[in-house]
Amino acid sequence: MSSNVPGDTAPRSANPSADPSATRSADPSATRNADPSAAPGSTRSAATGDVGDPHTEASGSTSLDALLHDARSTLERLDPHQAQAAVTAGALLVDIRPEAQRRREGEIPGAVPIERNVLEWRLAPASHHRIPELRAEDQVVIVFCSQGYASSFAAATLQRVGLPGATDLDGGFLAWEAAGLPAVPFGFGRPRRLGSVA
Repeated sequence: MSSNVPGDTAPRSANPSADPSATRSADPSATRNADPSAAPGSTRSAATGDVGDPHTEASGSTSLDALLHDARSTLERLDPHQAQAAVTAGALLVDIRPEAQRRREGEIPGAVPIERNVLEWRLAPASHHRIPELRAEDQVVIVFCSQGYASSFAAATLQRVGLPGATDLDGGFLAWEAAGLPAVPFGFGRPRRLGSVA
């Protein structure tokens, strides 16, 4: 059943400048002359050796490394064993990986699968589409993806919509599995699709 959640079917902008895939650096040499020994996201001029601002790409946009650093600056990230202990104490564990990835990699027992495109509507305390597994605004919510990158952005956004206890699993599902913690095949022992709206 369709949940009619905002954001599910957002149209692509007709303005190419609004499309991130259409954005290109004004100076193609900036990528060619990047020095791998410089700080992540920075560029080094081949002519002068000057290192650019690591938080700014050649086009003037903020680098992904800088955005990730900013997102994580508000999080108390948990390693797999800390996350497991938090879940035992009542934290909500949320799997934001797409279904295809969960089918391929497996799942963590008890984790609630909520795909990224509807995450805020399923978890924001003021949302009419909030899932019943979220019991309180101050509940610890641990978001995870495959390797712990997209989950950092997602957790930071959840903090902004009213969940101060939101954080993410450092290293994601793959770190959890590598730590020898419980993992099961896709859909194992799950009677219903958690995170869905009835």
